[in-house]
Amino acid sequence: MAFTQILISVAAFAVAIGVLVAFHEFGHFWLARRLGVKVLRYSIGFGKPLWGWTSRKSGTEYVISALPLGGYVKMLDEREGEVDPAERHLAFNTQPVWKRIAIVAAGPGFNFVFAVAAYWLVFMVGIVGMKPIVGQVAQGTPAFQAGLQRGDLIVSVDGHAAPTWDVARTDLLEAALDHHRARLVVRGTNGQQRRVSLDLHGISSDPQKFYTQAGVTLYQPQIKPVIGRVEPDSPAQRAGLRSGDQVMAIGGRAIQDWSALVKWVRAHPGDQTRVTVRRDGQRKTLPLTVGHVRSAGNTIGHIGAGVDVNRDLWQHLRAQQRYGPGHALTAGAGRTWQMTALTARMLWQMVVGRVSWRNISGPIDIAQYAGYTAQLGVSPFFSFLAIVSISLGVLNLLPVPVLDGGHLLYYAAELIKGSPLSERTQTIGQHIGLVLLIMLMSLAFYNDIARLVG
Repeated sequence: MAFTQILISVAAFAVAIGVLVAFHEFGHFWLARRLGVKVLRYSIGFGKPLWGWTSRKSGTEYVISALPLGGYVKMLDEREGEVDPAERHLAFNTQPVWKRIAIVAAGPGFNFVFAVAAYWLVFMVGIVGMKPIVGQVAQGTPAFQAGLQRGDLIVSVDGHAAPTWDVARTDLLEAALDHHRARLVVRGTNGQQRRVSLDLHGISSDPQKFYTQAGVTLYQPQIKPVIGRVEPDSPAQRAGLRSGDQVMAIGGRAIQDWSALVKWVRAHPGDQTRVTVRRDGQRKTLPLTVGHVRSAGNTIGHIGAGVDVNRDLWQHLRAQQRYGPGHALTAGAGRTWQMTALTARMLWQMVVGRVSWRNISGPIDIAQYAGYTAQLGVSPFFSFLAIVSISLGVLNLLPVPVLDGGHLLYYAAELIKGSPLSERTQTIGQHIGLVLLIMLMSLAFYNDIARLVG
């Protein structure tokens, strides 16, 4: 990754995490104040305070701390220090259970509110995607058996309109989670609509495998195998390949389009071969040693060359979702609910072993996506923020001590039991929760590093 890209990713990540953490903690802060609980500190980040201000009216200290990966709201609480008897009614621990539940749940709740607002803005500004046109359909796949054909435009999935490929693929993944037939309405290249029943029984719901197994891939127009860029110190550069070269053959095989070149390279990691190109009207044959990288646990070929893309080739494949304020709000709420349910279901699929834990991303991967989407524009970046906010909301609601969901679990037990759980039980739970959280973070970092190495 170039140094400039790293700076952009770090800056975008800092903005994203700062905004989302601030909003999450503001949920706790806002409702605590409304329900009569005294807030001592509202902090964005952990560790040493870098900046602070204390309100004379409420006595609340507002702080920005050194470690930006989180934040907290410190409330008056007899379990954390001595409380003036005159202020005991303002302490968090003296509040009825329903108030404590509401205050704790407000943090994740505000994450979902933020997602609705972000999607609302996205749908008003307009989000551009690819039309859901079906690409090559492999024989033997459910898509082939259902009669889907290359060039079919997916109009709807299970009655839901599919204006873009992202919407269609999300609806298809939900159908796979339900293990049922997805009912599609498609428009063929002849302009006629027809109904298609896609049998998804037995198809993996793992996003890394689902679309290939189902046979539903995005249409790609035929792109000439012309090299647009060559990475420094890459196999392509060492072979003498240049920008503007049109690849005619590699390994003795004629190359008609870019996808054929990519397919051959990926299938031949480490091979020593020859590549024929057309340069300035003349054919040249160059020796090439294919490099290799790791991707999704597999070793694939890599030469470090990018395609020369004709942007006009893609214009007719673009689609835009853009609505007025009212419709955008409804669409934003619907998208938030859909992605929340999908995130929760995918987490459960990981727990039961049906989806790989490799799908979990950590700070490094999130920072990369933050940088990429920030460069693409307002809509992609806010879509990214909405997804991360939803993920934070769902994660915090998990019944794991240390997280908000763990506290809610304690309060639910208190409602059933009629009294709070013992300090020893809560302490043991906190230790277990901390271990689980460290394991989850370690896995996320491992996945990030594995993707970087790959």
